[in-house]
Amino acid sequence: MDLQELLNKVKNCPCGRAHTVDLEGVEIGRSILGETARLLHTYRFRQRLLVVADRNTLAAADGILAHLERGGYHVQTLIYDDLRTAHQKDVDRVLSLLGDVDGVLSVGTGSLNDICRRAAFLADKPFAIFATAPSMDGFASDTAPITENNFKVSLPARQPRVILADTDILAASPAELKSAGYGDMIAKYSAMADWRLSALTTGEYYCPRIAALTRDALQKVVRLTDSVTKNDPQTAAAIMEGLVTTGIAMKLCGSSRAASGAEHVVSHFWECKKLEQGLLSDFHGKKVGVASLMITRMYHDVCRRADPARFGADETDWDRVFAVYGDAFKADVVKCNSPTVTEETSPAILRENWTAICDAVREEMPAPDVLADLLRRAGAAATCEEIGVSRELCLSGLEFHPYMRHRMLLSRLLPMLRCRTDFSAWAGLS
Repeated sequence: MDLQELLNKVKNCPCGRAHTVDLEGVEIGRSILGETARLLHTYRFRQRLLVVADRNTLAAADGILAHLERGGYHVQTLIYDDLRTAHQKDVDRVLSLLGDVDGVLSVGTGSLNDICRRAAFLADKPFAIFATAPSMDGFASDTAPITENNFKVSLPARQPRVILADTDILAASPAELKSAGYGDMIAKYSAMADWRLSALTTGEYYCPRIAALTRDALQKVVRLTDSVTKNDPQTAAAIMEGLVTTGIAMKLCGSSRAASGAEHVVSHFWECKKLEQGLLSDFHGKKVGVASLMITRMYHDVCRRADPARFGADETDWDRVFAVYGDAFKADVVKCNSPTVTEETSPAILRENWTAICDAVREEMPAPDVLADLLRRAGAAATCEEIGVSRELCLSGLEFHPYMRHRMLLSRLLPMLRCRTDFSAWAGLS
């Protein structure tokens, strides 16, 4: 992957902002496993290294510790059984080990990367990733979704200095993980619509060139829909590049806007409520893919039904919101909504921009049946049942997710649009 070629696309950007990254290299190819030590030396990683993995990812990268030691690294390890959620306690655990090393290498994806990138940020230590599956879009991110007291928040984190990925390992990863990565990419359809909507309704910063990077990466992955689950190094490499590109886009715009919208917040709601019950959630990308289909149904339907003449002030029933989130999360929800994001817009602004808002939905988001077909062809989940989310939780997430973030989403505007809602139909449950 040519990182400099990608960065040249946003050089001297008309948006007026200077777009920079801390990422220095992305090495995706065959036989990268055996080159890990040499590449880390190339990117100035010194000899004392903390390697964080779980038993699954370490098995996928079989031999990496020996390669590192033969390459002159003094390796300290933190190996989990199966890390599925990025908890604050695990950030603290990694942080406690960074005082004795010069840098950290995360072997794996998702939550393993997140706890390392957050700890590296706090300790001001260099961070690298050896990816074992193309399963999510956060590889190049400089934020980390961290869970504390069962509530997930996005926190500043260290962008990796280098991302390493052996395409034979990526291709051999479980089909479920590759489909999860595809689901995370599908989220970019609704993310782009929400980003444009927020620019129209609140004046939030929007960069067309960065949005174009995300769209291009999405389309490259969509063209591979029918090959996602195959054990094919070229396909795996292309999907990995798409996932890394969208993470770079987030860094370039200084926000996760370039890669996530309402669909990610729905997924976070489900995860938080399941953690509250002591239950683990399915893979992030699987949940996001399902949520993307639900949000797609909602957004297209709202644009058909809403009548600008009826738009009014935000009529959120806060007692109902707090009852759904419960005492455990009430303080977090209050914090996210003090002030609430709808105070940044008005019914008049919505009426003035309604045509442009719905144009954004139609231009960015495929029809629901088209999206459902893409998910199925890629072997991805498309229903709440397939990700272990009950009917009640599914519907609660779809209706109440906007209140766990201070972020303008079309779904957050429902109390102002005053059109008939049909959460069961949007969830595919009616």
